[in-house]
Amino acid sequence: MAMSNRKRFRFKPIVALMASLFVSSTGSAQSKPMTAGESGVVESIVDGDTLFLESGLKVRLSALQAPKLSLGREHVQDWPLSTNSKNTLSELALGKSVMLYYGGLQRDRHDRALAQVFLMDGNGEQGMWLQEEMIRRGMGRVYTWPDTWQDSDRLYAAEREAREAERGIWGHGFYQVRGPEPNALSQDMDSFQIVEGIITSSARVRDKVFLNFGSDYRTDFTIFVDKQGQRRFKKIGLDPRSLEGARVRVRGWLELENGPMIILDHPERLEVLD
Repeated sequence: MAMSNRKRFRFKPIVALMASLFVSSTGSAQSKPMTAGESGVVESIVDGDTLFLESGLKVRLSALQAPKLSLGREHVQDWPLSTNSKNTLSELALGKSVMLYYGGLQRDRHDRALAQVFLMDGNGEQGMWLQEEMIRRGMGRVYTWPDTWQDSDRLYAAEREAREAERGIWGHGFYQVRGPEPNALSQDMDSFQIVEGIITSSARVRDKVFLNFGSDYRTDFTIFVDKQGQRRFKKIGLDPRSLEGARVRVRGWLELENGPMIILDHPERLEVLD
């Protein structure tokens, strides 16, 4: 679909829809309040979504996926505009005071802090939200995790603004929003993609839910909602099978199970284009 047509839709992270798919909502996507964590001065920048504080704490910016740098890893190539993204985060944060906020899990398996990061002004007041500004500048995509997705509606709004203006990564084909055509998607297994299309049918098979984008589940693109994902949908009062007929935009890592598939373990990675 051309961008001019796409603008006619109203975009909602699915958590804002709550009990009914097509009920309009002006509420903000929120969960439990965030907890203030460490503060400090940013000493160095690793890439567009990772930094070090002077204390030595390594911080991964939650809900943001910036273009990846290889960082000396074998068989890993720099993603397009990865250096630009790192330079942008350096411009925004290097040498400046920040405060970390946590919405759930505070450390990943690499012992990195998983935090929302805000600049602090000279009076100790909260300033720029780094995740939101990086996304608004087109230097990253929204990449929520199950318990660190606070204010995801603001992040999605910033991403739409950047995409429509073709800022940063959105002017590069590597990051384009994909259609659900299975042959094209099958060329990009094990990569993070954003896929937009219409859910044509759904099915529950034992404890699994499948949202299908074509007539043949054996070859077509599918969203797989695992048990944890179903529990999180239930928590917001929505059955994922009620999405039949909706045009949606889903994001995640492409896997091959029959046809190409994205596993959806929490609803905040799904936008309904209402």
